Amino acid sequence: MSNETENSSSEFERERVPENALKGPAAFWGMYAGEHTAGTEFMIGPQFVAWGATANSLIFGLLLGNLLAVLTWRFLTATIATQQRLTLYYKMEKVAGKHLVKIYNLANGILFCFLAGSMITVSATAVGPFFPAMKMPTFDSTMPTGLGWIFACICIGMAMTIVAMKGYSVVAKVGNYAAPWMLLIFVACAFVTLGRLETFDLWELLTPPAGTTEKISFWGIVFFSWFCNAAMHLGMADLSVLRFAKSPNAGFASAAGMFLGHYIAWICAALLLVYWVRNHGVDPSRGKDPGTMVNDAVGWAGLICIIIAGWTTANPTIYRAGLAFQGIMPTMPRNVSTLIAGIVCTAAGIFPAFAMNLLSFVGIYGTILAPIGAIIIVDHFLAKAVGIPTDPAEKTGTTFNFVVLLAWLIPVGIAIYLYRYQDVFASYLPLPTAIACGLLYILLSKTIGPKLKLS
Repeated sequence: MSNETENSSSEFERERVPENALKGPAAFWGMYAGEHTAGTEFMIGPQFVAWGATANSLIFGLLLGNLLAVLTWRFLTATIATQQRLTLYYKMEKVAGKHLVKIYNLANGILFCFLAGSMITVSATAVGPFFPAMKMPTFDSTMPTGLGWIFACICIGMAMTIVAMKGYSVVAKVGNYAAPWMLLIFVACAFVTLGRLETFDLWELLTPPAGTTEKISFWGIVFFSWFCNAAMHLGMADLSVLRFAKSPNAGFASAAGMFLGHYIAWICAALLLVYWVRNHGVDPSRGKDPGTMVNDAVGWAGLICIIIAGWTTANPTIYRAGLAFQGIMPTMPRNVSTLIAGIVCTAAGIFPAFAMNLLSFVGIYGTILAPIGAIIIVDHFLAKAVGIPTDPAEKTGTTFNFVVLLAWLIPVGIAIYLYRYQDVFASYLPLPTAIACGLLYILLSKTIGPKLKLS
């Protein structure tokens, strides 16, 4: 088989993406719109209501936080991706060594699987209205609610996995087709809800009732919306998709997801729970499953939207997890590693605990994974200026760079302590943890790292 034929079916996991495989803007605008206008938005919006977020926090905090996320994607992630054109996992192998990267890839892949699993959980709630006897999870659910629930999660998870196994081109195409329609469903839910509440005063509707405990502040909303995807932008996971972009301006495509999905969709979903609290007496702290709320608002079209919205987000997440698992065993075919990722995602989706604690979970997974991105930022932008080598593991032949391990684990360990024992909101932690990791990497590289000629 010729190299040309071989490359035509390759995802270029261990080489630079060639010029003839680069993709135009449409592939990224559609993917980001589809990935971030997701089933989990039906869960996150209502959780803001449950946490007592104010109207000011939701309207202006989300605006600022999502803007910061877009700028991070464009000026950090997309810039590095289009200059290096390598997956995150292969780039880290050059910096950290193949054996250390296996530890990172395992953590990365598992956390991405848990995230995709939460999307399977949300999509499975769409089955509830068709089977009234099937018990649906609430915000305080952690375990499977029955055999019917388990079967629904397995079917949906396997369908998502099949799409992800087809590769990035198919993943992007699914997002392109689904995104515009999904946004219309979110907006339709909001208009139906506003009509039933007989007011279009968003400020009044989003203001928590008197006596509600405000568990998330304005800055909590800003940092949550900025870093709920910390692993993908600051943590550089999206090197794996943006390496196909012709220009770093493809990073601006994330705006389609941030302002359609993480702004409009979150607010629309929040209004659904506001309606159920006001008109049906639902306890906001326990919430209501998305399937029931959306079916009540817009019927079967909404149920299909929940399922498809879960697909468009889980597909690229499973794809990323598959690349991570392939990084552990490079000789494993990508479709096999993606299948493994899909099985783990499906198993996670059966347990509602991940989806019902998204406001905390996404902060923790960003805190664990974002610091590795800081090491890549240092390697790409700062290494020569501060006098440390680029790609040190590749140049020395080391398979385990202890400098990277220490720079990663020390800040993460402190951050997890602050979250677990000092009750620090998880989304406040990715940024300082990443900065500390980057600084520690420079310090350790200059003191105990390998001494190489700078290049």
